[in-house]
Amino acid sequence: MINNVAGRNICSDFKLATTCEWLVTNAIGGYASGTICDTNTRRYHGLLIAAFSPPVARTLLVGALDVTVHYANESYQLPTHEFVDGTVDPHGYLLLESFHLDDGIPVWRYAIRDALIEKRIMMSPGKNTTYVHFTVLRASSGLDIEMMPLCTYRDYHSQSHGEWDMDIREIVNGIEVAAFSRAHHYRITCVDAEFKRDPAWYWNFKHRAESERGLDDNEDLFRPGYFMLSLEPGAQTTVVLSAESAPPEDFLNVQANVRKQQTAQLAALPHDAPGWIGQLALAADQFIVERHLDGKPAGKTIIAGYPWFSDWGRDTMIALPGLTLTTGRFDVAASILRTFSQYVSEGMLPNRFPDSAKAPEYNTVDAALWYFQAIHAYTQFSGDLTLAAELYPTLGDIIDWHQRGTRYGIKVDSRDGLLAAGEAGVQLTWMDAKIGDWVVTPRIGKAVEVNALWYNALQIMATFAADFDTYARKTDYQYAASQVKTGFQRFWNDMRGCLYDVIDGPEGKPDHDGRNADDRLRPNQLFAVSLPHSPLEAAQQKSIVDICARELLTSHGLRSLARGEPGYAPRYQGNPLQRDNAYHQGTVWAWLIGPFIDAHFRVYQNKTIAESFLQPLALHLSTSCVGNISEIFDAEPPFAARGCIAQAWSVAEVLRAWLNLQTHETTLQLSHHDGRSNVRKNN
Repeated sequence: MINNVAGRNICSDFKLATTCEWLVTNAIGGYASGTICDTNTRRYHGLLIAAFSPPVARTLLVGALDVTVHYANESYQLPTHEFVDGTVDPHGYLLLESFHLDDGIPVWRYAIRDALIEKRIMMSPGKNTTYVHFTVLRASSGLDIEMMPLCTYRDYHSQSHGEWDMDIREIVNGIEVAAFSRAHHYRITCVDAEFKRDPAWYWNFKHRAESERGLDDNEDLFRPGYFMLSLEPGAQTTVVLSAESAPPEDFLNVQANVRKQQTAQLAALPHDAPGWIGQLALAADQFIVERHLDGKPAGKTIIAGYPWFSDWGRDTMIALPGLTLTTGRFDVAASILRTFSQYVSEGMLPNRFPDSAKAPEYNTVDAALWYFQAIHAYTQFSGDLTLAAELYPTLGDIIDWHQRGTRYGIKVDSRDGLLAAGEAGVQLTWMDAKIGDWVVTPRIGKAVEVNALWYNALQIMATFAADFDTYARKTDYQYAASQVKTGFQRFWNDMRGCLYDVIDGPEGKPDHDGRNADDRLRPNQLFAVSLPHSPLEAAQQKSIVDICARELLTSHGLRSLARGEPGYAPRYQGNPLQRDNAYHQGTVWAWLIGPFIDAHFRVYQNKTIAESFLQPLALHLSTSCVGNISEIFDAEPPFAARGCIAQAWSVAEVLRAWLNLQTHETTLQLSHHDGRSNVRKNN
């Protein structure tokens, strides 16, 4: 499946080409990424970013592979570099005829006179190994190729500055690099190539995306030498970059195995699924990785976003249905759910696992509540209740902790059954930007989406209790849910015809009923309509969908704050402080299109209109990170892509929403069948 083709109109325009990025991953947190013209615009770009403690401890080893082709008595340089002084050299983008994805594999084609050279990059699943494969598709005579790796050894959040002596040892077909005494060794090999040792440092490569982000924007890289070989028309060669001790597999075998897995994933989609949905199904696999514990595989998890996030509890549970269940990967979903059950503490799921593999952080009020949704979705898609039965005691313990109180002031208010949370200096909801000790959107009190999730968790537990527990326990959950449903009406803002964002907190102002309420228009209220069990009346649901559609909906998702509200930020740009200040103050989030479509379809039951909201995101797959969906966008036209170039819940929610619409079996309809009986099959 060839798609997302960029021709000369993009490839030969340096500014455009540097805004189009690509990504390949290795299923353990490592990856390779760059721009389509080979210019590294981020500190996170490179050909081998290894995950030494999967899925974290990510380390950049090889930044680039510069290729020079000698053909017809002339030399042609394929890369393009930008330097701190503004110099762009060489200009390989002018030789780039096209870029496309072939079943998710990035493919470049360079035109040199009558010769056409193809380059492919992929990684070996489960290994810190990258393949850069070249094929001479056509030529009227042989050509000589010179390949120069540019190396380093650094944490992927940092930059290499200055020079140091790297130990370069020649091995069969290549070299082994020991950056310093305690560094992991890595190898660069190419069968049939001759290696010429010629160590040197290259200075001041510029990373223009880091300049825009107000961060350190330059780097130095080390050249160990050159690989040289001759190729005839039709010939192929592969440069292998590997931090593994075992010899690498053959590129063609790895490619064949990857294609076999991709075929299985695509087969789970409806037979008439458009190509862009197939691309999203392939992209979904990039976020599913193995988490290791004490050096051994310990189950699956989900990377929240590339290039800089690790696995986050909230993101994982939101993304799980779209990334795994919609493509029939029930075993993967079950593994993820079991993995996170090991980390439940005082009724809470981890917010995130730090890059340094330290103890997980638990500053999240909603990750555990999304855990209920993910398990519920698993039972709906798979028809299997055994996993829910296994995890039922853990879920019951989560409910108990929330009712009696756990960290960060998270506790049910016995007066209305609603869940309160928060304390000064801590960010607990998904709107979690924090600058030093300042939480930008603290949302202390009773947050609307948290209580929509709490209501659904209780309803789900009542359903599970009917299967795995006593009638009395089922009745307890039903009673708690009914109390929340009654108390939820306290969120209703009759003046605006929608829901308050937070009530009973320090922000906002008292209303006529004595509530201290934050009435700023945000998208969080949509979850009271989109989740399987809604605590609202039909007229309230419609009013919420309509106001969110008018004030928050954009081409690429929903604004996090409506225009005209205090603190509204139209652009997500500038230094870290400026960006964090805008992160949830208007910035558009792509993942919110999923709950919006669920809510819209629940109210209007119009598949055609609901599906139309996804079309701009289908077009987005040809921009930014090709074949993927960005994390966020500016709040105003042209809605420029920002944040992570590939975000798990962005991909997941678009994929899930589209697939649900095809059968009219959205999660919102499940509540009409007691949350259990409407089991969905994908094929």
